[in-house]
Amino acid sequence: MRKLSLPCFLLLCVVMLAGAEGAFAQFNRSEIKKSNKRMGSYRGAKSKFGKEKIYESIGFSVNALNYYGDLSPTPKKISTDISYTRPGFGLSYARRMGPRFTMQAQFMFATISGSDAESADKSDVNNGIFRYKRNLSFRNQIKELSVVAVFDLFENSATYMSRAKWTPYVYAGLAGFLHNPQAKAPATDLQGNALPQAGSWVDLAPLGTEGQHSTLAPTDVNYGIKPYSLLQVAIPFGVGARFRINEVWDLSADVGFRYTFTDYLDDVSANYVSLPKLSSPLAQAMSYRTNELYGGNPPNPTPSGIPGVNAEAGYGTEHPDNKRGGKNEKDIYTVFSVKISYIIAPSFHKAKFR
Repeated sequence: MRKLSLPCFLLLCVVMLAGAEGAFAQFNRSEIKKSNKRMGSYRGAKSKFGKEKIYESIGFSVNALNYYGDLSPTPKKISTDISYTRPGFGLSYARRMGPRFTMQAQFMFATISGSDAESADKSDVNNGIFRYKRNLSFRNQIKELSVVAVFDLFENSATYMSRAKWTPYVYAGLAGFLHNPQAKAPATDLQGNALPQAGSWVDLAPLGTEGQHSTLAPTDVNYGIKPYSLLQVAIPFGVGARFRINEVWDLSADVGFRYTFTDYLDDVSANYVSLPKLSSPLAQAMSYRTNELYGGNPPNPTPSGIPGVNAEAGYGTEHPDNKRGGKNEKDIYTVFSVKISYIIAPSFHKAKFR
């Protein structure tokens, strides 16, 4: 069966959602029309935004995510591998609060991922070859709850029936998310012994791949490193446009950034720690993966501290210059979203019409 690319998948979802709109719109249409007729006769003062103009909506979004961090193709802040775009889905609730202002709460489940071997340019002797030889990879399933303020460029001072046919908007707010970086375990440990977890996705945080669960001496390069939390905070912000389909349906598309306060979405941040100090053969194998490129026989061998195991010079051994990642930059992920929203018509039985 032919695989469907992510852009085609997103387009198909939009078409399906748009097709479903006609069926949903029949629901309680007679009541909506009655309410709309009364609303059409209402003329409120433009300087006021009364309760009769406040309304809610619920939405479903299909998202595409990319990641920027230590496993990006290059060290540039905006560097990503489009082929590693991953899907996500969201449910949202929004409340219109003013002529241009809406508050929105959203839950999103999504995945980000990256791979040195697939994304790095090994012909780039300045940066790409380092990333390729590092040979790390990950996936991270994210559960995000966000609250953002949405500001429309085109105002609507009347009821939802008078909203613009389309409007650009910007948004910003606060998000909390749960994450859990994972990677596939190799077939063997560094000494060639079979790993029970071979080929399985392994949680990386409990392993302490940079010494988070090890006893490090004050002279060790990663001394003082602490386990990272799987509960994190991010600042979401972005731009988009919303289009009116009919009285109660909107279609919107936006692109946004999530600036996080962690450098461990990919489990990579600091230096290589001395491999014997890691907690298990599995932790050692997940921390240092350069040997997998050479079948355990690196071209520039250096003692790893594990009997019978050599590492490639600059990788897998403790030294101030043997960096596994760059701890001065926080990780970022981007979200491209296509959303369909249903407006919950407000009750007007207490409103006074003239």
